[in-house]
Amino acid sequence: MRQEEIWNAETARRYDTPGTGMFAPEVLNPTVDRLAALAEGGRALEFAIGTGRVAVPLAARGVPVTGIELSPPMIEQLRTKVDEATIPVITGDMTTAVAPGRFSLVYLVFNTISNVLTQAGQIACFRNAARHLTPGGRFVIELWVPELRKLPPGTQATVFHSEPGYLGLDTYDVLHQQVVSHHFRFGEDGHAAELFRTPHRYIWPAELDLMAQLAGFELESRHADWSGTEFTAESRSHVSVYRLPPDTIPSS
Repeated sequence: MRQEEIWNAETARRYDTPGTGMFAPEVLNPTVDRLAALAEGGRALEFAIGTGRVAVPLAARGVPVTGIELSPPMIEQLRTKVDEATIPVITGDMTTAVAPGRFSLVYLVFNTISNVLTQAGQIACFRNAARHLTPGGRFVIELWVPELRKLPPGTQATVFHSEPGYLGLDTYDVLHQQVVSHHFRFGEDGHAAELFRTPHRYIWPAELDLMAQLAGFELESRHADWSGTEFTAESRSHVSVYRLPPDTIPSS
């Protein structure tokens, strides 16, 4: 499954769920609050900006936001909300695409770094973030913690979410550190079902920290969520903030 095939026009059309899921105020508001504080009055760059779930409210808070996005249909959906002057977007791969200027904050939310399916590509993502930052700038990543402890020996799948009308299932390939998320949505009649699948390369926090070091970052903080909850061995996700040293020489 190529990313361009996954994030197509149909996916873009159905991506936004205003007021619910990852668009719920209790999810989105703490995200925007934290990012606005981390930007410290500077410019922000969002890798994989998508339909602008985070970028639009962040820009409304007065933070100048630019985006990089691989999927033209997702950008088209973003353009129904704001114009190019409000949030400029570069079409391209977040591991290599370059946005003009420098930024005090680069951020990557909702597990999206795991959409890059190789370790080399994920490291390139860190290096591209560093390329865009001013000295002392921050790179923020939101990522889930692999739930391998839930897998009994010989089992390759785990249910990560279940509610009426929806079932989320992850299938793991632990040899190659790959996981495919299966999203099943059921019709009201209980018979019709839709399946949406996304492949990922899962990353442990310690491996993520090493990638950051290779790109010149230092870990500044790690919490279990955007509200600053303590990160523990039981946390299912984390928000990690990496920072370039203030004396970093900007790369070209």
